[in-house]
Amino acid sequence: MKSAFLTPFLLFFLVLSFYTSAQVAYQKMPVEKLEAAYEKYKEPAITHRRFKHADLQPLIQKHGADFKLEELGKSVEGRSITSMKWGQGATKVMLWSQMHGNESTATMALFDLFNFLEGKNDGYDELRTLLKNQISLKFIPMINPDGAYAFKRRNALDIDLNRDAISQISPEAVILKKARDDFEPEFGFNLHDQQIYYNVVNTPKQATISLLAPAYNYETEINEVRGRAMQTIAGMNELLQELIPGQVGKYDDAFEPRAFGDNIQKWGTSTILIESGGYQGDPEKQYIRKINFMIILNALHQIATRGYEQYTTEQYFAIPDNGFQLMDLIINEMQVNVKGEWYPLDIAIRRRETENAAGYFMSASVEDLGDMQIFFGFETLDATGLQYLEGKVYSTAFESVKDISEEKAIELLRQGFMAVKVKNGEARQMHSLPILVLKTTEKYSSGWMTGSATNFFLAKEGKPRYAIVNGYLIDLENPKKQEIRNRVF
Repeated sequence: MKSAFLTPFLLFFLVLSFYTSAQVAYQKMPVEKLEAAYEKYKEPAITHRRFKHADLQPLIQKHGADFKLEELGKSVEGRSITSMKWGQGATKVMLWSQMHGNESTATMALFDLFNFLEGKNDGYDELRTLLKNQISLKFIPMINPDGAYAFKRRNALDIDLNRDAISQISPEAVILKKARDDFEPEFGFNLHDQQIYYNVVNTPKQATISLLAPAYNYETEINEVRGRAMQTIAGMNELLQELIPGQVGKYDDAFEPRAFGDNIQKWGTSTILIESGGYQGDPEKQYIRKINFMIILNALHQIATRGYEQYTTEQYFAIPDNGFQLMDLIINEMQVNVKGEWYPLDIAIRRRETENAAGYFMSASVEDLGDMQIFFGFETLDATGLQYLEGKVYSTAFESVKDISEEKAIELLRQGFMAVKVKNGEARQMHSLPILVLKTTEKYSSGWMTGSATNFFLAKEGKPRYAIVNGYLIDLENPKKQEIRNRVF
């Protein structure tokens, strides 16, 4: 009798409990709403990833009415480092970008976010009010302005700032440490770029975004601080799988005692590393910029609502690891001649950016050779039956690069000429021709061994079938339009 009497009440409380939980469960932001916010508030003044400190100063100043701006100090070469504060909530969040000068993707996204936070009467006011009342934000959009000026990783002392958290030799490191100590954030976002050759381990998919809750000790233990970062990342990954399914990696969490991310985690701030990698067809990282905007805004929403609490560390560890298995070009079964004997081998080629006053060009070399089956190429060629062939230099010099058409370059390649000479032109002058261009006094190098510059032909019975020019593959029977970034040697 007693059991029968309690059953309806028990049922009532169970239903009520379920209903209440459903009401308070975290609702992640819809992808469509995040995308629309980006398209509306994208900063139009930034169109490429090689902007300088001077380009950002007017953009920072235009936000002075809604953000509290503070010059934190100056870089080695005297460039200002500014913080931007917004919001009045109890939970403090600090975001810093471009600690490495040539890692600028997230910096672009931050300026899109600044525009969004200043918006109004657009359907996002409820979200802005929530963020403003629940969190306080401190942004440092460019920690290494000298490195950004030269578009290089290190600062003007040639120090990697992410290995200067303890010694603080660099003024930029002193500034970042003091900013963290003065603000005492509960959450921190450490914003970087990684090489485009990172993949989701053992798959051909680029790790377009990699995430990490850095370790705070060699044992990579998990305490409450690091656990919160892991939970937040699990929520970010849920969104990312809608945007770039299968292209999210987990960065290596080996403890680095000199690194800022590891130490800021150790000092009590739940630290989230975002590494922006590559995405096919996005050399200026404008789509990855959009992804950064969306996942950062989503993460701030998680923090403001404590929505990260519904995610687990197990979900974090389920994110696959980063690999480093991508190559620009893999040529399989190419025949090379050594002392009269032909040997079939695979070669893997990578192209790396080199900066100069006119912009940047690519410089390619053989990364590895032999059995390359564990690697993946953005392009792969089966060269079975094709032999390595060195190219020749065309004997008649042209007046300038402008006198060489793309069609003429292809015609010369088909005749076995890998390079042409020009009488007038500056060394390292940029061009997009599918052939090497030399000053009249210069020579070019080529080879198939590791470290060699990749300028050669693949031939069938002595006739060039494919040309590899500075690491770019050119089908001589069916040449296609492609963006080639070459320079005069």
